[in-house]
Amino acid sequence: MSQLSNLLLYIPGIIIFLVGSGQVRRYLALKRNGTVYGDVVSCQHIVKKDKKDREIYNYYNVTVEYTNPETHHKERHAVKSASEFAEGQQVQVFSEKRTGNYEIIENETSFVINPWEMMVGGALLILLALFTNQGKQVPAMICLALVLAGAGAALIFDYVSLRKRNLEPVTGEVIRVYTRQISRGTKIVKGDKFTYYPVVKYTADGRENIRKCSVNSSNEKSFKVGDTLTLYYDPDLKTVFERNANKFFLILGIALLAVGVLAGASILSVL
Repeated sequence: MSQLSNLLLYIPGIIIFLVGSGQVRRYLALKRNGTVYGDVVSCQHIVKKDKKDREIYNYYNVTVEYTNPETHHKERHAVKSASEFAEGQQVQVFSEKRTGNYEIIENETSFVINPWEMMVGGALLILLALFTNQGKQVPAMICLALVLAGAGAALIFDYVSLRKRNLEPVTGEVIRVYTRQISRGTKIVKGDKFTYYPVVKYTADGRENIRKCSVNSSNEKSFKVGDTLTLYYDPDLKTVFERNANKFFLILGIALLAVGVLAGASILSVL
């Protein structure tokens, strides 16, 4: 293998580890600062342009009212957000103790494999690349077997945990399509590239809500205003998920777990 090929083997593990660690850091930050539930009082769309009609600012100025858990007094704070919210919508708010800035915990991607598992899987893939480059076949095969078995177990756990939630289907109506530019055209790659996200309105627990979904497409015609999407509401957690338990992930998880266990057994038999 060339030196470049050897280095490329590390990239998947590093990416997976960084994605997982980023989510874990955010979870720990929220745990450290604490969160409170509040109601959206107002939501104003702010767009500012320069003299050449180019956008400088594009955000929502959201005013949230909540009860301070320490003083038990109601407080209102204006928060800048990239997402729109309906008046009366319940949101989670936390303040960064170091800066005193307030932030709305917006809808985040629900990973099939949770961030802690992603970090472990990324670390194992990095070790797999290291042992492969060193020519150590047995340790490399052990890492591969652990990755396969771990990924399978994580998929099975995700399916079982979603089934236990007894999620209630909720119909969301697409009210707008959010467009995000991800790259500009160059001499090599022609045309600008965009990603499209549906913004849906739905009712859960008697409240009207607005949500920018994480599902997306590079095709401009994938989502149209008036289309409907099925979301899933957990009344216990008061949380809406964009996906429910999927048997495909269960079958894939069982297959990966079986392959990982068989690979591990074959390694042990030759030691």
